[in-house]
Amino acid sequence: MVSAFTPIAQLVSQLPPVTLVLGGARSGKSAWAESLIEQQMDNVWDGATYLATATAEDAEFAARIIEHRKRRGKHWHTVQEPLQIADALKKHANPMRPILVDCLTLWLSNLMLNERDVMHELSELAKHLNDLAGPVVFVSNEVGLSIVPDNALARVFRDHAGRLNQQLAAIADCVVFITAGLPMTLKSP
Repeated sequence: MVSAFTPIAQLVSQLPPVTLVLGGARSGKSAWAESLIEQQMDNVWDGATYLATATAEDAEFAARIIEHRKRRGKHWHTVQEPLQIADALKKHANPMRPILVDCLTLWLSNLMLNERDVMHELSELAKHLNDLAGPVVFVSNEVGLSIVPDNALARVFRDHAGRLNQQLAAIADCVVFITAGLPMTLKSP
């Protein structure tokens, strides 16, 4: 049984098929999710796939993407996919290469900006998670802990993000909440 105080090394050795890592902006969730996989990179897996949903829309965001890539080691293979993550997961799933999806809320933004049917896309993603050939770790922002947004679009985004996180948390074998870089296990295998 995994508790909120389970050492990360024990979590890694037990990496379940689906893990969800939640946290606020700049909470350390991406770095923590990467370290979850990297601690067993040489011993268990021959590398990992980083499924990136971000697109460089401006110079500041391009710098963030570069920062994330520098932080990852040479064993990471990056796949850029802003919209079709269910298809990318099916294509790249491998028992010897875990996948890190970072991040679901950027994916949600991309869906909304491209006027995609968000609920359909969430259902498609959820439908395929139990059939993947290898482990996947999702990173997502928890946006429901702040004030109510002052505009309709932001409220719709917040509502979709909440539903997305709830749906994946229900499916996931392990859910970890990160705050100030510290993990708290919400659900364990």
